[in-house]
Amino acid sequence: MTDFDVLIVGAGISGLGAAYYLRREHPHKTFAILEARGAIGGTWDLFRYPGIRSDSDLHTFGYEFKPWRAKEAIAGADKILAYLHETVEEHGLGDAIRFHTKAIAAEWSSREAHWTVEIERNGERSTLSCRWLFCAGGYYRYDEGFTPHFEGRERFQGQIIHPQHWPEDLDYAGKHVLVIGSGATAVTIVPAMAEAAGHVTMLQRTPTYIMPVPAKDPIANGLRRLFREDRAYALIRRKNILQQQLIWRFSQRFPNAARRLIRRFNAKLLPEGYPVDEHFNPPYNPWDQRLCVVPDGDLFTAISRGKASVVTDRITTFTETGVRLESGRDLEADIIVTATGLNVQAFGGMTLTVDGAEVSLPDTLAYKGMMLSGVPNFAYAIGYTNSSWTLKVGLLCEHFCRLLAHMDEHGYDTARPVVADPDAPTRPFLDFGAGYIKRVVDQLPRQGGRAPWLTSMNYFSDVKLLRRLPVEDDELRLSRAEVLR
Repeated sequence: MTDFDVLIVGAGISGLGAAYYLRREHPHKTFAILEARGAIGGTWDLFRYPGIRSDSDLHTFGYEFKPWRAKEAIAGADKILAYLHETVEEHGLGDAIRFHTKAIAAEWSSREAHWTVEIERNGERSTLSCRWLFCAGGYYRYDEGFTPHFEGRERFQGQIIHPQHWPEDLDYAGKHVLVIGSGATAVTIVPAMAEAAGHVTMLQRTPTYIMPVPAKDPIANGLRRLFREDRAYALIRRKNILQQQLIWRFSQRFPNAARRLIRRFNAKLLPEGYPVDEHFNPPYNPWDQRLCVVPDGDLFTAISRGKASVVTDRITTFTETGVRLESGRDLEADIIVTATGLNVQAFGGMTLTVDGAEVSLPDTLAYKGMMLSGVPNFAYAIGYTNSSWTLKVGLLCEHFCRLLAHMDEHGYDTARPVVADPDAPTRPFLDFGAGYIKRVVDQLPRQGGRAPWLTSMNYFSDVKLLRRLPVEDDELRLSRAEVLR
């Protein structure tokens, strides 16, 4: 006998969503959620830096089954966490969560058609067994952020802080803060800290596309006044999904026009004569990397008020009082924040073994963006990079539940994706230019050039593939183990 039908790894927004769909579609199946930390929420509980918020609207970043009720469409971590806690409470998911339980390794037995998962809880190792393993832990390391080597770092006499390990008692009132980075974390921290700091400088090697958006969606809030809650929420989601997809497609098809529009929005919110092209004109096209969102243009407001500034240059060395740049300029600081990114880690660092052979992730292909070639009864949830993460996760969870139902109906207990043409050309798992992906792309699975071996970033294509088309195809081998449990 196995301990569970499904083991879900991770109690963040993806894992809790998977648990909801399992309970709704398969109320008689047993499952548990393994959470290495002591709280739910994943990203939204881990990060504690000033201003932490979503960079997607919560009407699409939230679950399809649970309306987002706050007036703010771009919301802070506190409201997102409250939303997730409500989800757990409303659907009775709390009893399924096993905190401080980390999945270390998993071994699949084709003979018995189950996984044996090695776990660590409070320093002690043990095992659990399951028919399906569903990894919902995202793709970055929770215990360690990325910080590049900085010459002379040890010379700096102030504080150096990585956003992933923010001290609760940090006092930055009236101090000079230097934020190294230009991604979503940096553009969130700078205006948030600028409210109390003496001055905040964002130091970037390369500019990023930054788009001001309203923190409150007036159309969404208007629809909520006109329609009952569930109807309004469905309309808002459709509107925002279409809006996201149109912006992305426009940027892909007409990158120069998109670049000009973004520049126009930026220039409108910055002081007259500001060097927009020096600090807000990336060398790549829009959406080659994720576009950063600033609610109500708060970053530009901080710059216009003189509370924040942007410097585009490279660091030569840290000094006792700050950093020296390639231009020869010195930037002084009391506190340096290294908003330099994440360390990507596939499946939480868990190793997979199938019938005694360890799985080499770069030798696998992603099947429908949710399974791996040659790896039976293993699913994962990776969301969109060009839209709201949870839009894709919801579709994956639906498809996973449909697959379980199909297998139950036909008496199968094993599902193994198998590539029909092993010599077909492949490409990286994510066609995404972000540095944190480029650093580890050779350690990740790959994708093919056609469905079902694509890691699709197109919501409407995924609706067809994951929600409407049959779960079975010629490259998913369904079978029944010889040994009955």
